[in-house]
Amino acid sequence: MTKAWLIRAGRAGEREQWALKNGVSGGGFHEVADLTPATTREDVAVRVADGFPGAADGKLQNFTAQLWALRNRMDHGDYVVMPLKDTPHLAIGRVTGDYEYRTDPDPTLRHVRPVQWLVTDVPRTAIKQDLLYSLGAFLTICEVKRNDAAHRIAVVADKRIDPGARPGHGELTTPVKPGQPADTTVDEPDSDTEGIDVEQYALDRLTSYLIETYAGHKMQYLVAAVLTAEGFTCTVPGAGPDQGIDVLAGTGPLGLDEPRLVVQVKSEAGAVGSSVVQQLLGTMSGHQTQQGLLVAWGGLTKPAEQIVSQNYFRVRVWSASDLLQAIFRNYDRLPEEIRTELPLKRVWTLVEEPG
Repeated sequence: MTKAWLIRAGRAGEREQWALKNGVSGGGFHEVADLTPATTREDVAVRVADGFPGAADGKLQNFTAQLWALRNRMDHGDYVVMPLKDTPHLAIGRVTGDYEYRTDPDPTLRHVRPVQWLVTDVPRTAIKQDLLYSLGAFLTICEVKRNDAAHRIAVVADKRIDPGARPGHGELTTPVKPGQPADTTVDEPDSDTEGIDVEQYALDRLTSYLIETYAGHKMQYLVAAVLTAEGFTCTVPGAGPDQGIDVLAGTGPLGLDEPRLVVQVKSEAGAVGSSVVQQLLGTMSGHQTQQGLLVAWGGLTKPAEQIVSQNYFRVRVWSASDLLQAIFRNYDRLPEEIRTELPLKRVWTLVEEPG
């Protein structure tokens, strides 16, 4: 049976682009020697213990389970999902070969599986909340089993949209609560028995709530309120054909001074294509503005990113996470109506270290 795996490529995503470029999993565990001769789990445990002398038993068992999964439990054709740190996207691929220990001078790049990356820019907003929860585990390597995960990830890789669990393929296990410490004694690590990244979990929940509450044209009023809180005077055209204009924003007493912005808001889950960016640039010229803002809830396609890069000093893009950060910065200055619809409070929580 085809399985699905969550993999990470560094605490800050420092190995992500290397993994995507070279067609491999995320590396890591540089303290541990070559696992090629380790044909049993006990062999892996010996090498992990050698790499982490004096470490607690729970940590050793946890790392052994992860590396045994990389060394032996992954099968050819299994799906791998790598949440990207520098963008709100997921990369999805399939395992194409056996475990390899590479001779790269950087020891963090040695423990890998060959991977054919199928898609590298699936927006997190295209994934339903229950599957996102499973993809929030702290571990570097773990199986994702709950809620028909493997089938859904296969569909996402093909169609870029999460179909949800099929009838009869619901929850298989009971997950821990967000922020709960990991159970480091489990025999086989999976995303349902390990601690969850509570910050990412909260952001994903808020993202889902936000798109439900401000779907369609309502989103442009939220964006206008955020820009108003940042010092702009905003005008929102009514519903209907907008010729690429969702918000007009300016500064000064009458909103006529620079900087002036033409703002386009795209709230769909899918990535925005290059035609939308071209339309925004044309609208900016037609309205004699030097700067534009594109709110792209699902991010951009690669061609669209290239056009934005070529217009670095003219266009900025807010993804869903960028809009959330703007809301956080300005929350106390937002209209009472929005704060009522979007009740937030600041919470301090202990940081869980990924395993």
